Amino acid sequence: MISVFDLFKIGIGPSSSHTVGPMIAANLFLASVSKMASIDNISSVEIELYGSLAATGKGHATDTAILLGLLGHTPSTIDTRLTDHYLSAILDELKLNLLGVHTVGFDAQRDIHWYDDTVLPYHPNALTLRAHLTGGNHFQQTYYSIGGGFVINDEDATNPDEDHASPTIDDIPYPFNNAAELLEQCNQHQLSVSELVLANECHYRSLDEIYAYLDDIWNVMQRCVEQGCQNSGILPGGLQVKRRAQALYLQLCAEKNQPISQSDKLAAMDWVDLYALAVNEENANGGNVVTAPTNGAAGIIPAVMHYYRDFLQSYNQDGVRKFLLNATAIGSLIKQNASISGA
Repeated sequence: MISVFDLFKIGIGPSSSHTVGPMIAANLFLASVSKMASIDNISSVEIELYGSLAATGKGHATDTAILLGLLGHTPSTIDTRLTDHYLSAILDELKLNLLGVHTVGFDAQRDIHWYDDTVLPYHPNALTLRAHLTGGNHFQQTYYSIGGGFVINDEDATNPDEDHASPTIDDIPYPFNNAAELLEQCNQHQLSVSELVLANECHYRSLDEIYAYLDDIWNVMQRCVEQGCQNSGILPGGLQVKRRAQALYLQLCAEKNQPISQSDKLAAMDWVDLYALAVNEENANGGNVVTAPTNGAAGIIPAVMHYYRDFLQSYNQDGVRKFLLNATAIGSLIKQNASISGA
């Protein structure tokens, strides 16, 4: 089974494979360098992007995601409202402060190389990071962003004995590889799907830790919808796409002179559309979103959960947790047996 901690990732837009993954790769790279040399020994850094990461990287902010990762930011903790501030020293002063502790010269025009006509053997989303060290040595590592925020390195990719594309939690009490096995386990042990998934998660983490993570996921989703309804203007990327969620939000608010009717199904669908649109626009703007299970599909689950919150009297926090655990089971089956690309 794939853990809820792997399937749902708090990150940034606009792409789990082109933005979240490359930022994580930068985090992993500096961690690897730190094991063999002090960060202070780095004299310069180079970035090479291949295949799809090079072809569409500008539109997906792949380059800036890597730079933010090298600064020490992570997808789950970065304040995306300050992204321009974080990048200003790099773009204006040509200085890159690695992990916030060691500054090297960095010119994006010179030190980022785009090889859109070269696809590395394992996966089209590939990047190589290289650190030049004092004394003439260098350390480099190639990473593959394989979707959903999952990242593996070149060594992982060439190891035929491991399936790194599908991180799993092993030795769980109630294993399942397909829907039939999942239902069989539920029937045999008299558990609901959410109870079974929770039992598997508790094999590795405490109940409080699991509940805290599920609550964080829901809180980020709610903030994302709220931000999407408040913000206006043109989305980045050069296509001059105008945000629509704020205008739709104001229109729907004007149309309701009283609390939302529980029986007005058409009004409910208008709001569900708004919720999904608000998340999608925040994602396109590079805001904080939950990869669920990809950034391209990040608006769907929050929209359904907001419907539950705003239109069903049975709404409570326990129901939110059960929903996400059920979704984990479904996403795990898809990841194991098909494709997780949900855009």
